[in-house]
Amino acid sequence: MKISASIYSDKSRSLKDVVYDLEQHQVNLLHVDCNDDPSVFDDLKEIRSFCDLPIDLHLITSNPDQYFDLLRDNPVDYLTFQHEDLTDELHIPNDITAKKGIAITTDTPINVFDNYLDFDFILIMATVPGQSGGAFARDNFYKIRKFRRRYPSKSIHVDGGVNGEVSFILRNLGVSCSVSGSYLFTSPSIGHALFNLQSRNLGSTYTVEDFMLPIEDCPTVDSDEKSLKIALETIEEGNLGFCLMLNEDQTLSGLISSADIRKSLLNNLDELHTLSVQRMVNNNPLTVRNDSTVIELLKLIKSAKFPVMYLPVVDKQSKAKGIVNFVHLIKGEV
Repeated sequence: MKISASIYSDKSRSLKDVVYDLEQHQVNLLHVDCNDDPSVFDDLKEIRSFCDLPIDLHLITSNPDQYFDLLRDNPVDYLTFQHEDLTDELHIPNDITAKKGIAITTDTPINVFDNYLDFDFILIMATVPGQSGGAFARDNFYKIRKFRRRYPSKSIHVDGGVNGEVSFILRNLGVSCSVSGSYLFTSPSIGHALFNLQSRNLGSTYTVEDFMLPIEDCPTVDSDEKSLKIALETIEEGNLGFCLMLNEDQTLSGLISSADIRKSLLNNLDELHTLSVQRMVNNNPLTVRNDSTVIELLKLIKSAKFPVMYLPVVDKQSKAKGIVNFVHLIKGEV
């Protein structure tokens, strides 16, 4: 996951000192907020005089047309428009070649992106826009999952409340870029903060239930199911490589994966007609509790004697609540 550093979050140093510090720590992007203020482009011109890091401009205005000439004179690499401030349909000239995104606040539904399907990414504002140091709103975990499912080819950027713990969750959900401001500049050092954002987490505020794939969106079959065809179809439709086996009371009875089926077929080639789904099920899969913290989740993964690609989530009564899968962490940066 790329880190876009919000340059105006450090008000104690000159712009040149801030950008130089970020450049030395190899931050990925420079995030610049333009709240209907043309003088911001003077800062862009200054930055370009001594730094070639990609610029990530967030334009908050009801009249973006007035900025197009400024953008031609001061090209940026990423250009984001704030949806809630727009009063008319956007018409971006073809010679504005930045990657384009639309920003939405927590209260705005993600399906507004239907109006911006030619854009490259969405920027989800996870705190109140302009509020430095605010807490990440949990509802945005669901919004990110929903956007990823609805627009799988588009990138997701997030701004607001991202600390080390939230960063781990966002990477797990497939977010490709995170904007960081106060967390970067209030840490002991920028390097320390970047390490936490890109490598590990500190503290635990959120639980597995906050960011898991809920059970209603998971591939499941009845534990009494004997049809291999139905099991295979469920795995294929779920697109996760496995499905959960559930008892009538929704308790987890096991898990069956594509690998389990493949191994069973290889081991029983001479008697395939006798092979039942029940013989392929892992009846004791590794699971995680829905109320586990992120730290507890990480400890569980590290203690496992095998690579963990996904985890069924259960409550204290062993009822299935969802799935955590790690496909985006395995893929690395998007």
